[in-house]
Amino acid sequence: MGDAEIAEIDELLARLPEPLEPPDVCALDGFLAGVALQRPPLAEAQWLPFVSDTQGRSAPPGVPLERLHALARRRFAELDARIEQRQWFDPWVFELSDAKSPSEAVLPWIAGFALAIDRFPSFAREESAAMLEPLEALYRHLDPDDLENADELLAQIELLDPPGDLGEAVEDLVRATLLLADISRPRRAESAGARPRGRTAAGGPRRRHASR
Repeated sequence: MGDAEIAEIDELLARLPEPLEPPDVCALDGFLAGVALQRPPLAEAQWLPFVSDTQGRSAPPGVPLERLHALARRRFAELDARIEQRQWFDPWVFELSDAKSPSEAVLPWIAGFALAIDRFPSFAREESAAMLEPLEALYRHLDPDDLENADELLAQIELLDPPGDLGEAVEDLVRATLLLADISRPRRAESAGARPRGRTAAGGPRRRHASR
């Protein structure tokens, strides 16, 4: 999907009336990535209401959603295919002229991703040591007060170096998403040796050495 479709989604979301509370276009992209990680796969009827409202409420009668839903389905299909093949994808994260740190720019995407994990917690129940590193890379951009009952995760986040720039922050969130896919939707043994096209999820978030 190109800039024209992204701009169209942004406009369609902005037009939605109250009491709907739609995500912005960046948060929607993060949400769809979080949905793509879910296993077993979610039925479309489970996640589609969140495209127009962060609480998953139905739209008032007469509100046209067909075009918005069609574009959301297309983007979901793109992300789903990229994540399945462990191919790099370009998240909808945009540089902000007044951002004080890279975290401010990626925060909407991360918030949308976190919404998917919160609303559909079956994946989060997969608790394992392997999940800790990618979740650190994603959730370090959130306010620590938003991470309840996550003492181990917070302790590890404190050891991470902050991203040097927006490009590094975006790379880290894509790597983290693909690493989580290795846990929630592992590839079949016969395709595990296949070489994916484009950049892969090698590496992880940069850590600083704790002082002794």
